[in-house]
Amino acid sequence: MTGSVEVVDYRCEAGPAAMPYAEEHAATSISYVRSGGFGYRLGSRAFEMVAGSAVVGRAGDDYVCTHDHQCGDACLCFRLSPELVEALGGGAEVWRTGAVPPTPELAVLGELAQAAAGGHSEVGLDEAGMLYAGRFVSLVTGKRHAPPDAAGRDRRRAVEAALYIDDHADQPIDLESAARRSGLSPFHFLRLFAKVIGVTPHQYLLRARVRRAARMLAGDERPVTDVAYDSGFGDLSNFVRTFRRAAGVSPRAFRKAARGERNILQVRDGEAA
Repeated sequence: MTGSVEVVDYRCEAGPAAMPYAEEHAATSISYVRSGGFGYRLGSRAFEMVAGSAVVGRAGDDYVCTHDHQCGDACLCFRLSPELVEALGGGAEVWRTGAVPPTPELAVLGELAQAAAGGHSEVGLDEAGMLYAGRFVSLVTGKRHAPPDAAGRDRRRAVEAALYIDDHADQPIDLESAARRSGLSPFHFLRLFAKVIGVTPHQYLLRARVRRAARMLAGDERPVTDVAYDSGFGDLSNFVRTFRRAAGVSPRAFRKAARGERNILQVRDGEAA
């Protein structure tokens, strides 16, 4: 476990002929079943998992997966650090739940996490994992995580974090390091930042990078690839996708608009050169 959330994309092709065997949860986790179905045995309890369900595991507990009905399933698993489990609250019994049937409250966040995993969302994958785990705890306990009170000191923390992110957007910044600079746990930092600033830290980081990129595209002649890396994006395809989502046109089309082709900004996404 290198951070508060470790994300594992599980894909299983086992079918009815596969012999079940005992496994152990290496960390406390919650998994979103994306597709397929399987059986999940935890002690004397047995659950049938289908798309939209959530598999809950407590570190050290033994379990068995069965595949009596069909072949294949896919899950997005969030392994949680002990510190995050404590920050989420709810007590130890929450993580003995075993499974949660399909619910819209978890499904929408599970799909958000999947979109983040595929690079199709501005929400960070670690942020989506925390949101998913937090919603699970709220559902099981019946207690919503109320937005934290943002007193003067906390508001300053959030603003200072935003200023730091903006100044260093061309550098690698993750939720863990930003939270550590603010003296907060990642879970509480995520919630405080979103309350005060109005977007998650990762969303703010991406938007800061897009602003930098737009400034470069409009102001100098460096190649689009250099703009991507100089503004903090790790690869060109991610930059083009994110910029197009924000501006409605490609980086090259935006540069043409900055040079005088103003009508190009009125062309819908996908039609610009």
